[in-house]
Amino acid sequence: MMLQTEYEFTLPKGYVDQDGTAHRQGAMRLATAMDEITPLKDARVKSNDAYLSIIILSRVITRLGSLNDVHTGILEHMFTADLAYLQDFYQTINEGGESLGRVACPSCQTEFDVAPGELMALVEA
Repeated sequence: MMLQTEYEFTLPKGYVDQDGTAHRQGAMRLATAMDEITPLKDARVKSNDAYLSIIILSRVITRLGSLNDVHTGILEHMFTADLAYLQDFYQTINEGGESLGRVACPSCQTEFDVAPGELMALVEA
């Protein structure tokens, strides 16, 4: 069995580019040690620890909508709900060991990814 190294995701709100195009679907690959080590040398991280996640995510997101180069500038302009989602998604695929499930909202049919532990919270909401 081959190890899955890239995972699809759907942002809750979506990144809106300068042309007004919303990008919600994307892919993230598993992180390597260098993905977490190299950003520690960056001046932006040295002056603001919170910037570490921005740089790491820019290294591991392989695609966002029609964008193939997801750089820090894109992540800086995302809605906070989307950034929080990406941080949780990163943790899930790299450290959580939980498999993700694809579900659809029964009301609007919007599809999104959830970890198994999140399913009950969705049912209760």
